[in-house]
Formats: sequence, structure tokens, C-alpha cells
Amino acid sequence: MKPDLNTSQLYFNRELSWLQFNSRVLAQALDEKLPPLERLKFLAIYGTNLDEFYMIRVAGLKALYKAGVQETGPDKLTPSQQLEEIHIYLHKEHEILESCYSSIISELHSHGVNIKNFDALNSDEQVEIKGMFFDEIYPLIIPIAVDATHPFPHLNNLSFGLALSLEDDYRHIKHGLIRIPRMLPRFVKLGETFIPIESVVEHFASELFPGFSLIASTPFRVTRNADIEIEEEEADDFLQILQEGLRSRNKGSLIRLELIDGADANLLNFLLSNLDLDEQDIYSYKKISLNLGSLWQIVGDKSLSHLVLPSFNPKILPPLDKENIVDAIEKQDILLYHPFDSFEPVVRFITQGACDPDTVVIRMTLYRAGPKSPIVKALIDAVRDGKQVMVLVELKARFDEENNLRWAKALEDAGAHVVYGIPGLKVHAKIAQIIKRKNGKLKSFVHLATGNYNPSTSKIYTDMSYFTSKEVFSTDATHFFHFLTGFSTHTNLDTLFMSPTQIKPRIIKLIEEESKHKEAGHIILKANSLVDMDVIKALYIASQKGCKIDLIIRGICCLKPQVKGISDNITVSSIIGKYLEHARIYYFKHDKCRCYLSSADLMPRNLVRRVELMTPILEESLSDKIEQILMLQLSDNDLRWELQIDGEYIKVPALGKSVNNHDILEEYVNKLHNKNKKDTPNYISRLTNRILKDS
Repeated sequence: MKPDLNTSQLYFNRELSWLQFNSRVLAQALDEKLPPLERLKFLAIYGTNLDEFYMIRVAGLKALYKAGVQETGPDKLTPSQQLEEIHIYLHKEHEILESCYSSIISELHSHGVNIKNFDALNSDEQVEIKGMFFDEIYPLIIPIAVDATHPFPHLNNLSFGLALSLEDDYRHIKHGLIRIPRMLPRFVKLGETFIPIESVVEHFASELFPGFSLIASTPFRVTRNADIEIEEEEADDFLQILQEGLRSRNKGSLIRLELIDGADANLLNFLLSNLDLDEQDIYSYKKISLNLGSLWQIVGDKSLSHLVLPSFNPKILPPLDKENIVDAIEKQDILLYHPFDSFEPVVRFITQGACDPDTVVIRMTLYRAGPKSPIVKALIDAVRDGKQVMVLVELKARFDEENNLRWAKALEDAGAHVVYGIPGLKVHAKIAQIIKRKNGKLKSFVHLATGNYNPSTSKIYTDMSYFTSKEVFSTDATHFFHFLTGFSTHTNLDTLFMSPTQIKPRIIKLIEEESKHKEAGHIILKANSLVDMDVIKALYIASQKGCKIDLIIRGICCLKPQVKGISDNITVSSIIGKYLEHARIYYFKHDKCRCYLSSADLMPRNLVRRVELMTPILEESLSDKIEQILMLQLSDNDLRWELQIDGEYIKVPALGKSVNNHDILEEYVNKLHNKNKKDTPNYISRLTNRILKDS
């Protein structure tokens, strides 16, 4: 009898799986082998991640609960059950978080770096901070009275401030708020001491409410639903609708209140009487400064760079170190693995194309370009130089909408043809095409990638870039951009694969074909998330046929490994380290291409609700390189975690020689760069074979 692959026991809940991922980030902050600011960085990442989780995922569950929805996924948990599980999970993790913060602060103190409240400063320091308060803070903060004639104000998403109880000379009690604007730094810096701004503002609260003395105060922070709902089909002007949506982000329903433990009971009642929140949405911290994400201010302080891991300078290896990028692509396909290989050649691909008189057309997609983009500047220069420039700027890229609006307007003002996305679909594909006229004929050059066109994040995300001038890719690239700009309903490409119509069926077909090889088959899927139920079912069936399946899933994984008779042959790994694993790589041992790169994760949103691309790697030497990178990651015993059948992740024990794939690749690329060897396409192959032999 065939097992029922629809049973909820075979699937992990996606929200709880995400919480497990963030716990692995927190585990990095707990690692005392790391320098203290490196640990603080992971604490900041943990906090930023959790903010977004609340703004989007928890907010969504609350909306489903209010709408009476009973089931949301293959695990069959209702929204109310998920909210309860999230509440239990985070409150259990609370003590670990507090302990972690205290440990890091203590270690920083041993290096002469301190986080102190105003009252803990000596008299000379307090005098200096007083001057800073009146010069830099007092003019910008907003005191707000709350009484019969002054209603409780609207608090924007992620608002941070102080709630106060005040008393006048006649012993009349008043309540008020002090808003602390985001333009102010989270910490006031004095030498190597960082003073939380709320402790400074609290000390001088009476200066903001003359005639009143402070009885009690508490810092607080609120989180709202930040998911933007846009009725695209009804939008005559999408830009205007999106701008209105961004403004509405600060008006979403309240979903979380953060406080410092021990808050005055009357003040707490004052806040709760004006905020519509459930008790389980209140989080109190004993020692932690509110807004963990703001710890980036300390992490990024250049005077403290000795307290983080040494930074790695990405390298440009032959032939790109000496040869024009387009000339090099014309000779051979090129594969880069960022950040070990520099992102600079990708930038040069656009900038050189923009100024080359032979260039006639530049087309590309922009999803997250960042606030300062040399690529957008080059595109504007290309337009002004008379070249045809077409750019799809995805305005629906969550939390990058404002940057993208700005770039879209700048490009359009310059004269580029700008497409603002496709109704009903988010365009997440990463592709650029340059067409040149050479010797009287048009020649196309294409860049395809797993990551964004963002030089800043390319230094901290692992991603792959693929350059080619092969005609089959060029033809598909042209068809793809015509699809974006026109009304074409023909969405199938010949060599590339495109969602929402092609990627999912192709992946499932590849899984099915590889499973025919039974025990000799081998599938490796590397992605950020694995949620799609159809893909998971295909993997379960392949496992039952004996096919070996290794999944490298950084974040959410709804597949349950090691279930007897179902997923005995499936392992799930997660790599958390210095760099954010972001590449999507799909490997099938017996397929003629073996390796595929993609912008798409294995989630319904990517496979059926977005425009994505998947690229087959046709050059065997480049497939070899990718395969060796995957094998190196699977041999990692320093950064790798393994998912257990009960949903817990266990750190892989460091038996024998330590294998940290990030450190190893940094070291090896540095050696190659210094020796300037020319046989670089095989560098990872040689490296990994040596590591696997040693281990």
C-alpha cells in the first residue's frame, strides 16, 4: 500500500521552521569563538529578521484568524494554533536572548567598549552628554501630552519612544509620550561608550515638560502590519497606488509592543488602554536595548573594526583581471561565485557596455539595486549617449519600494524605457542583456544570476553569476524582455526556464528522471527555502526509489527527513556563517546539464506567483565547478546544521579536520590571486578534492 503523502505528519509548519532558522542565527551570536562585534552583528540580524517576521508573517496570520480561515498549509495547523506556537517558541527563547546579550556586553567591556545608561556615567561624562542633548537631541524630539484635549497619537510602524507619568506642583498626574525620531542615532557615542538615547532623553524629560517632574517612564516600541495590499487590476497609475501603499504601511494594525521589564503598572495600563493588542503580543526585556537591529550602529563603528572578523577583499581572477569583460565572454562562458569572486565584473559589464560605441541596446531587471547604484548611473549615461535602454524595476520588492521608485523615476526622466512590473506577478528574475553591433552584425551578451544587482549585498551574500554569449541564451533573453514589455501570452523559453509556467514542471521532471537511477541517483538542491508541496512530494517519491537526496536549505524547510519508508534517503542541511547563503543551485547527477542556477526558491510564491528564471549550465567544466562547491558545503563541519525528524536542527560535529567552506574559499582565492594562476576554472575542484581526501 502506497503511503499517503498528503498527511500532515510529513510536513513541518513554515512559520515554526523559520523560527528555527532565526534560532540558528542566534546560535552564531552565542558562539564565543567569534569576536564580540561579530557576535553582536548576528544579534542585530536576529532582531531585524524578527521585526520583518512580525510585520509580515505574524500580521498575515492575525488577518487570517480574523477572517475565520481554518487551515493554511499541508501541516494543517490553523492560524490561531500557529500564533500560539509562535508565542510559546519566542517566550522560551527569551532567556537565551537575554543571556546572549549579557555575554556579548561583558566581552565588549573587557575590550574597553561599554553600553551604559546615562545614570551610570561619571559627572564629567554627564556634563558632556548634557551639552550634546541640548545641541543635537532636544531640537528634534517631540514631547506629546495625552489628556482630554490631546488624544493619544498615531504611532507609526517601528515607532520608538518613552511613555511618561508626570506630576505638576499641585500633584496632578499627567501622562505623556516622547517620540524619538529615526533620524537620531540609537546610541549617543562618547569615546568607546555607547549610551542608549532613551536613557538620555529620560534624564532630561522635565526639560521637555516644564513645570512637571518625572514620576515614572518606560521605553517602548510598536510594530504594525507592514504588508502592502495593492489592487493592481484597478490601478490606473501604479506608481501613485504604490506610493499610497507605502504611506499606509504606517497605518497597519498593531501586532507587537516591546517594553523594558518592570515597567510602571500605571504606565503599562496607560499604553494598553490606547493600543489594541493581545497580552501575548507584549514582549518585555530585562537587559536588552529595544530594537536589536539598531546594534548595527555599534557593529559598523570603524574605530572598533578590530572586534569583528577580518574583512575579505573579493578578488578578480583571470581572465577578467586583464581582459575586457565582453571580449572574455565572447571567448568562453564565465561563472563567478560571489563574494569570493568579486562582483566588480558584473558592474563593469554594464558600465563598459554603457560607454562602448558599439553597444546599441542594454536591457535588465532590477529587484534590489540598493540606495547608491553604479549600475543605474551607467544605465542613465547609456541613455544620454543615445543607446536604447530598457529596465524592469520591480516596485513590489518588499522594503525596497522607495529605493526602486526613486531609481525608476531617475531612469524614466533620463529617457529609458522603464517597466514597473507585471500585474499579478512579481518579477524576481536576475538578467541583463547587452547587444552590440560588431562587424556589421548584432551580437548579444547575457548575464544571468541567482542574486540582485547590488554591489553592497554582493560582499556579504553568496551568489552565482553566469556570463554567456551563446546564441541560445541570447535568443531566450530577447524573448524574455519582449514578454516583459509587450502583451505576449507566450511565456515558454527554449533553453532557459521561466516561472510561473516552466520552472516547477521542469524541476519535478528532473527529480523524476534522476529517481529512475535509484541508488545510483543523486540530487542536490540548494535554496533559501523549501515549501512547495508538489516538489516535496516528488522528493519523497524519489527517496522511496532509493535516490540519494541532499538538500542545502538555509531557512524554511517543510520537508521532514529520515521518515522510515518515505524520506530515508534525504538529508537536510543549513549553513549559517559569515556570509548569507543566497545562491539557488539545482544538481541532478545524470542529467545532461547536471547543474542549474536560478533566481527562484522552492516556494509557491516563486514557482507560481513570480517571474523567475532557471539557467542550465551547458559547459561541463562550469558544472564541475558548481558540483565541487556543493560537495564542499556538504563536507562542512563548522557552519553546517542538520535537520532532524523532530524538526530540531543539530550542529554537525567537527570530527577530524575542521571544514569551514567560507574560510577555505577565502584562503584559496587569496592564494590564487597572489600566484595569478591561469587555470582558475578548476580551482574549487582541486581544492575540494584535497579537503575531502583529508577529511
